Amino acid sequence: MPIMDAQLLIIIALFAAALFYLGRRLWLAFAAKGQAGCAKGCGGACGAALDVDALQRTIEARSAGARP
Repeated sequence: MPIMDAQLLIIIALFAAALFYLGRRLWLAFAAKGQAGCAKGCGGACGAALDVDALQRTIEARSAGARP
């Protein structure tokens, strides 16, 4: 096997590995996560069960308790 053929096979293998890597990254970025939520992909509830009033009371209670 001439040296040129071996080099060509190495380049083709590296190119194929790079394509596989990029394809996998794209697949994982755009594939469904299997969890309900928004399109951000964080897997969180995206505010569906967020109680803003309870958060405000917690913030006020902590800030009132922090004052001397």
